[in-house]
Amino acid sequence: MDAAVTALDGLWLPMVTPLREGRVDEEAAVRLARHYRRAGIAGLVLFGSTGEGNLLSLAERCDMTAALRADAEAGELPIMLGLGGVDTGGVAAAMRRLNRLDPVAYLVPPPYYLCPTQAGMQWHYRQLAWATDRPIVLYNVPRRTGSALTVASIEELAATQRIVGVKECDPTRLMAILRRGQVPALCGEDTALCDFFLAGGQSAIAASAHVRPDLFVAMMRLARAGRAAEAQALDKQLKPLVRLLFSEPNPAPVKKALALAGLIQDELRLPMMPASGDLAGRLRRLLEKLPAAPADVRHQSTSAASVNI
Repeated sequence: MDAAVTALDGLWLPMVTPLREGRVDEEAAVRLARHYRRAGIAGLVLFGSTGEGNLLSLAERCDMTAALRADAEAGELPIMLGLGGVDTGGVAAAMRRLNRLDPVAYLVPPPYYLCPTQAGMQWHYRQLAWATDRPIVLYNVPRRTGSALTVASIEELAATQRIVGVKECDPTRLMAILRRGQVPALCGEDTALCDFFLAGGQSAIAASAHVRPDLFVAMMRLARAGRAAEAQALDKQLKPLVRLLFSEPNPAPVKKALALAGLIQDELRLPMMPASGDLAGRLRRLLEKLPAAPADVRHQSTSAASVNI
């Protein structure tokens, strides 16, 4: 368990799933992974909501993971798998099949739509913990699931199950978990990244970091080094980008930005639709204004500079 906790340090990316003519574009996925590794991203979360995971077959998920692992450079990034659903038994069955991919952990939200009680959510996670020898990261995202684990429930689960952290999207609850120090907290709210790292947070899963990952990594490093004024100044420049990337349903804006840079096709799996042309223009104008990453904290990378994203 200690090794898994260490592996979750740093800025993780809930990577999009590139598509081309309805199929998963594995070559584009490998290029993306190389790009993010060079920018300083610590690891990838595959097939969460940003990765359109619930719209992919099990075979598609297995094949894309295998393609990433087979590449010498992309394969160096640790992989966490997003996995969620309504039926506990169905999620557990999928987990048993995905175990052969050997993820460092699973990222698992509560059952969506049902709005179970705290006892019901705890039961759900206990069943899943029995289905794998891999660690589990809890995922509190009530705007998508309709329910949220309390801090007490999170700590009770972590005391009895192989829970190695919680991705928390509510800033107030995130800071409470961080202050208490009983369960590793992963920031899941992109607008709270700077405050979280300045308060001593060590890890985050940030969809916005798809775009100019060098700047998000630099902001994290500045904050963790105690250079608060510099981190906050960079965060102020990134906030408009974060707002744009969530101004239409995720991951459409992120995919639009990556397509503008020529990294992927601007394609989502139905019923998800591409972001609007108006948003594309706003993204393009904003990206042109963003600065270079500070030289003394910049991860050595040619990727971010070459595509300006």
